[in-house]
Amino acid sequence: MLLNDKIVIVSGIGPGLGVKLAVEAAREGAAGVVAAARSAAKLDDAEARVKAVNPACKVLKKVTDIGDRAQCDALVAATLQTFGRIDALVNSAFIHGDMDYVSTAKLDDWHAVLGTNLIGTLKLTQAVLPQMQKQKAGAIVMINTMAARQVPPLGEAGYAASKAALANSAKYLAKEVGKDNIRVNSIHMGWMWGAPVEGYMQWIAQEHKIPVEQQKAQVAASIPLGRIPTDDECARAALFLVSDYASAVTGAALDANGGAYMP
Repeated sequence: MLLNDKIVIVSGIGPGLGVKLAVEAAREGAAGVVAAARSAAKLDDAEARVKAVNPACKVLKKVTDIGDRAQCDALVAATLQTFGRIDALVNSAFIHGDMDYVSTAKLDDWHAVLGTNLIGTLKLTQAVLPQMQKQKAGAIVMINTMAARQVPPLGEAGYAASKAALANSAKYLAKEVGKDNIRVNSIHMGWMWGAPVEGYMQWIAQEHKIPVEQQKAQVAASIPLGRIPTDDECARAALFLVSDYASAVTGAALDANGGAYMP
């Protein structure tokens, strides 16, 4: 199994990719999953779903706002008290913000988006680094977006700007900590079929009378695989990057979007 006996921290536990990352880590043999989110209810749901696929996997739940360095440090301290080590960090927490455009965006609103997606992610990353450096081993993956690699038809300027900055930071970090045998990579998702996208398409169906299946077909037509990848599939691709199968990979950016973006 990809993550046999590893201790994995997953931030941003939610109804979509976040919880799937925790579940798939457990399915791939993780000895412990540390679930972090701003909502305790989401953490309880994640624990139940993890236990359903791997009863032996120990779950540590910690309400955490990654924008608060003290809370990031508390998450790391709790992880070490429970497990004694940190093998992997999956940075999934994010705020999307408005569907905006650079020319008309309310730029003051970007502070919250940048504060979580870039600064908050790096605060949690900095919090885990001392332990990984002590271990002389560790792997970090930044959950990123296709919108940071090509301009989408929808306005996502603030979100894309924050994620593009994170992608660049990941490359710098990979070079800085490679000497400590710590790997840092990014994965760029596109459309993912799961609860968030399904909910969005149901809203479109109600507001604009476009059936969900028609919307899915329109999106799938732009994807070489001819379908929208599921969030389960994308979670597994992300976890590959923190597994030992990717031991020679650092500073890389993997596209998990069915071929919708090809560099």
